[in-house]
Amino acid sequence: MSHANSILAAAVALALLGSGPAVAQKKLYCWNENGKKVCGDALPAEASDSARTEISASSGLRTGQVSRALTDAERSAAAVAADAARRQAEAAAMEQRRDSAMVESYVTESDLRRAYGERTELLDETLKASTLGLSNLRLSLLSLLRQAADRELAGEPVPKRLASSIRNQHDELLRQQQILASQRLDRAALDAELADALQRYRKLKAPPDQAEASRVAGPASPAPG
Repeated sequence: MSHANSILAAAVALALLGSGPAVAQKKLYCWNENGKKVCGDALPAEASDSARTEISASSGLRTGQVSRALTDAERSAAAVAADAARRQAEAAAMEQRRDSAMVESYVTESDLRRAYGERTELLDETLKASTLGLSNLRLSLLSLLRQAADRELAGEPVPKRLASSIRNQHDELLRQQQILASQRLDRAALDAELADALQRYRKLKAPPDQAEASRVAGPASPAPG
């Protein structure tokens, strides 16, 4: 509080000193109005949303600081930030529970690799089946296209049934290609998940001094295999 404000607060306190016990409940309010500091023993309605300082009328000391009311945009931004913080805290708690379960479930790193190996083998078998099916679809489509080409070379019209089969086979080929691409992404994601799991597992299983050294040094690249 500046010297001038101290004098003002003291003057108000002295002026009200003879008013009896009720003075202790009175406050002096100071706020900015059009860039100027205004003080008074009553807060006008137009200043109710402004930032203000509250001063005890009996002692002249500051008793509180009230921030200005937030705008609708600021309240909305604050709500979004609070929701994001809540989600982040929930994700961190879930990750901690997952790590605890992983350490309890797998005694050694080999156990963890073995668990992921079962999922890897399943995905690899699915990829093989999809690749084989796609190859057979291509051969079937090529056979249909040759039949249509032979008829055109012979000056014969392509039957509607053959043309329809070609379109259907082509559409199915495109669909299976998309499925195979998605399966390959899943396979790559599983490799990345295993690498992350191994890194977290090693960190959780490491002795305290080694874990601290690893934290200071930063994340290390996962071992191959």
